[in-house]
Amino acid sequence: MVTVRPIPVLSDNYVWVVENGDRCVVIDPGELEPVQRYLKESGLEVEAILLTHHHRDHVAGVIGLASSDVDVFASTSDLRRIPGVTRGVSDGTTITVAGTMFTIMETPGHTSGAVCYYGGGMVFTGDTMFSAGCGRLFEGTAGQLFDSLRRLGELPDDTKVFCGHEYTEKNLAFAAATEPTNDAVSRRLAEVQSLRASGVPSLPSTIGVERAVNPFLRSPDLATFTERRQARDTF
Repeated sequence: MVTVRPIPVLSDNYVWVVENGDRCVVIDPGELEPVQRYLKESGLEVEAILLTHHHRDHVAGVIGLASSDVDVFASTSDLRRIPGVTRGVSDGTTITVAGTMFTIMETPGHTSGAVCYYGGGMVFTGDTMFSAGCGRLFEGTAGQLFDSLRRLGELPDDTKVFCGHEYTEKNLAFAAATEPTNDAVSRRLAEVQSLRASGVPSLPSTIGVERAVNPFLRSPDLATFTERRQARDTF
């Protein structure tokens, strides 16, 4: 049976561990020691490492975790930017790791080489899409990120969304300011505030929830999306 565990690292990142028996896949190891400790305590062997983009807070633990029999996957365009990558992936590529087949979705915007991993009723979005939010524009264009989010929004409603940061509460506060009459936002905000007060992660979300509350996914056109992304930068 496949399970997914979050490992909090740095100030607000999550490293995701997809477990199947005593084998696992580590996604975006931004810090080494907490991941190593969890793997040792859980008796897990790393089969593969999946990387969504090249930023250090998602890749700093790669070298310490990787070994000669561990594949490290990243976008082909990031091969020279991330030490330790062994296999490049591109849009539509499929890989099977720890018993789950993932399809790669190229989702530029936050970075030029951002990818998401979709499979097993799950999608790992890195910093492309957060719960109720999306990543800043560091390398890509607003048009690219708008299109990337629209692709993610076409996944089935029950797809679980695992993203790279615990930004949900603040994102929902922005969503409430952006769409003050959206009752789904206020309900989700109350739910997340309760979870966070108890020290529980707000994730995973689902694509269905994001369609209801994410102001970027809900943007009807590029102009609205761009305006909202600029407003969120200073919120």
